[in-house]
Amino acid sequence: MLDNLRHRLSYANKNLLLLSVFGLVVGLFAGLVIIALRLSIETIQMEYLPDGSIEGYESLPFWARFLLPVAGAFLLGWLFQSLSANSRSIGVVHTIERLDYHQGHFPLKNAIVQFIGAAVSLISGHSVGREGPSIHLGAASGSLFGQCLRLPNNAIRTLVACGVAAGIAASFNTPLAGVIFVVEVIIFEYTLASLIPIILAAVVATILCRAVFGHESIFTVPEITHVSNWDLPWIVFTGLIVGLFAVVYIRLLLRFSKTATHLPIWKRMTLAGIIVGVCALFVPEIMSMGYDTVDSAILGQYTFIALVIIALIKLLATTAGLGLGLPGGLIGPCVFLGATLGAALGQIVGLFSAEESLNISLFAIIGMGAMMGATLQAPLAALIAIFELTLSPHIIFPGLLAIIVANLTANEMLKQPSIFRSLLRIQGLDYKNSPTSQALRRIGVSSVMDKAFIVLPKGSTLNAINNALKENPKWILIDGNDETKTLMPAIDLKRYLIEHKGQTINLGEIPAERMDAAGIFLQASMQDAFEKIEQSSAEAVYIQTSAMHAEIRGIITREDIEFQQKTNI
Repeated sequence: MLDNLRHRLSYANKNLLLLSVFGLVVGLFAGLVIIALRLSIETIQMEYLPDGSIEGYESLPFWARFLLPVAGAFLLGWLFQSLSANSRSIGVVHTIERLDYHQGHFPLKNAIVQFIGAAVSLISGHSVGREGPSIHLGAASGSLFGQCLRLPNNAIRTLVACGVAAGIAASFNTPLAGVIFVVEVIIFEYTLASLIPIILAAVVATILCRAVFGHESIFTVPEITHVSNWDLPWIVFTGLIVGLFAVVYIRLLLRFSKTATHLPIWKRMTLAGIIVGVCALFVPEIMSMGYDTVDSAILGQYTFIALVIIALIKLLATTAGLGLGLPGGLIGPCVFLGATLGAALGQIVGLFSAEESLNISLFAIIGMGAMMGATLQAPLAALIAIFELTLSPHIIFPGLLAIIVANLTANEMLKQPSIFRSLLRIQGLDYKNSPTSQALRRIGVSSVMDKAFIVLPKGSTLNAINNALKENPKWILIDGNDETKTLMPAIDLKRYLIEHKGQTINLGEIPAERMDAAGIFLQASMQDAFEKIEQSSAEAVYIQTSAMHAEIRGIITREDIEFQQKTNI
């Protein structure tokens, strides 16, 4: 039964109902994992922060604001130093890497490291977010579920996308933004077979999140009414300034990522803890996620000078902490920076408007969207996020205008790629998102492989060959007792037998067309088969059941792959 299920899932754009059921299950698992992460963090925060608040870092004693981040960083450094380099890889960049370079297979150990690392970082007041860890944990939930069932890689890829959407939805309480984020940042494709399971996963995770944490928005947002045309030039100006600031954010983070790489990981993290601790001494608002500060910025409770100082110190603490290796997300700080910078610009606009409070709130919110859009290069996800956070249709037009200007400023004027692509590149990696790759990833090898073949050793008797040919195979796979085998058309062997009647025939020497064939597993996608052929210089692949069971199930040639490329793009 499971074998039949796996085979059905290997077809592109089919079995939507089955994938949708799996999407619901992944949404459930991912939602529970994110809830567990949030409860772990918030329960401890309420225990030791003043007044039982999860955001009460400003009320900590002067010495605690310094020692807490340093102690947390040292603990994390000790933990990460004990791990192998591969086990330290976590976050959104790790998620993209596993999708593009490892067929969507996530290690459980890395997910556990992400959970613990993010919890310690946020509890100890480091200037990071929980959205990045939620993306990794959601993706790992989908991947591990698919791996447990040994589903084909094309189906696992969809389940990873379901987990990402569920992670965003459960963390931000923005299900639609989670779906669009997956499309714009993670998988770069829009197909019915992948989108419906992703939506279902996001919905399930949101229901779970709201059942535990309530329906209220993360931020307190005043009602936004119609935006005056007189504000439009200021909105464009806000988009321009925020776009420039987003480039500074990305480049400063990259600079810190390249700094002190010669030092052991525990020294880099301890250095990051000291930098964050010094920043927190003077501006405690930057500690942890700081969503209470975002609330205050939206409501216009800070002066212009205070907002500028908070934004600049937050920029330093975040880029130093994340760049030097602290586990945590960069999307939450991105929202914080956009809100404080937008609120500061709103105060300038307020000098020319009688509706000062409206302007500050409006500009803080569009600042959030513009910063997210320019940093992530995901304009639609940013727009949907601020709409879901405000539930105001009046935010759509000014938000879209500011987001587009910020994106054009960062990407076109200053040629700055998204923060995730930039971080991948400094690791020597990049996105594999060509239309050809996308088309091949949606197809499992099980749905394409040719089963009309027989396996024969090089030296075969005439009797064994004649018995095998009774099955009317199309291909002869010649087993040379090594990984690379040789593929030969059966018609060539039949032609040879008409003229030669020897008792033993060396299949490696008779006149025939031959192709080297490399091995690949039944879980693989057509993209995996294509990469195997390219890397091994073979002309075909033979499909084995698994590493444990070496039964050969089918043949795929380069021509088969080229046909799929032409018909599915």
